[in-house]
Amino acid sequence: MDKEFDLQAYMSKGVEEIAVGAMKATLKNPRQSAYMVKFAAASRAASKKRAEAEKRGEHIPPFLIASITSSCNLHCEGCYSRSNHATTDAAPVRQLTDEEWLKIFSEADELGISFILLAGGEPLLRRDIIEAAGKRQNILFPIFTNGVFMDERYFELFDRCRNLLPVMSIEGEKEVTDARRGAGIYDILIKNMDEIHRRGLIFGASVTVTTENVKDVSSDAFIQSLSDRGCKAVIFVEFVPVTEDSKHLAPGDEERAYLDKEIMRLREQYPEMIFIAFPGDEKATGGCVAAGRGFFHINSHGGAEPCPFSPYSDINVRDTSLKEALQSPLFLALQSEDVLLDDHEGGCVLYEKREEVERLLAAGRAN
Repeated sequence: MDKEFDLQAYMSKGVEEIAVGAMKATLKNPRQSAYMVKFAAASRAASKKRAEAEKRGEHIPPFLIASITSSCNLHCEGCYSRSNHATTDAAPVRQLTDEEWLKIFSEADELGISFILLAGGEPLLRRDIIEAAGKRQNILFPIFTNGVFMDERYFELFDRCRNLLPVMSIEGEKEVTDARRGAGIYDILIKNMDEIHRRGLIFGASVTVTTENVKDVSSDAFIQSLSDRGCKAVIFVEFVPVTEDSKHLAPGDEERAYLDKEIMRLREQYPEMIFIAFPGDEKATGGCVAAGRGFFHINSHGGAEPCPFSPYSDINVRDTSLKEALQSPLFLALQSEDVLLDDHEGGCVLYEKREEVERLLAAGRAN
């Protein structure tokens, strides 16, 4: 990795570009555009907080992924969360309370974290937490949802709190979406998209990218169908294999290069939309940005983890602060031993190197 590479500046610039892109995407939506102007100012202030912390030797990432529940109503094929036993059908035990999540959101605001991605399980199952998030207007909360639990109360909440952005998971057209997520899910998603659009709200779409569908989900036909329904953001999430027989689905360098090229084209062709790839170009960021470099993950029980695909934790925010969690021995070991910078075949480097992560976790506990 180039030692001169400034991750803090790179990530802060990325946040600003997202904010500017969001403003452009909402120009024809006065209320949403007004909020995005305020958020752009808040994100600049947050960037300054992070820069000041960097000078003190404290690295604060701009993104946090918060899995606010381990419950889900679906059994999607190849779900990494169920494979890692982070999502189960059993009644949740000792999950973080509403008050504990509110404390995390408040501390994140104070630290200068600009984005908190709400995930699960199915996050819409915890309405009180999402209502609390709506009050933290300095933070944008994309809510990664399967869309099944959207109702009148949620539509009204999204109208009141423009920092809450539903991001609905869709795998492409009806056949492939229902094959992975269950019969009838595609129709529910389309119905909700149309209702959100009718109400003058905005939403995003999360699309799992594999070696088999990368061309279909980045095609004009698919993107135009989302645009016509008012979608303003498309997040392409690379498939992470959870079994040996699915490794061939993980995008490699060829698919990533193709998607990067297509995203550049789509940004020009659809200026009213934002296009983001996750994890994106790791070469440009000097390696994986998990484990606190660019983001980290808090699971439903409070464990601070490198990312949702690497469910290992040696510290819990129930017992410490968010800032202290970022200094966890595991996070620091992953950064100092350059595991995040290792070459890998595709998908998630931490999942692929999970034996190494487990070794570092055990070593930290032994000390």
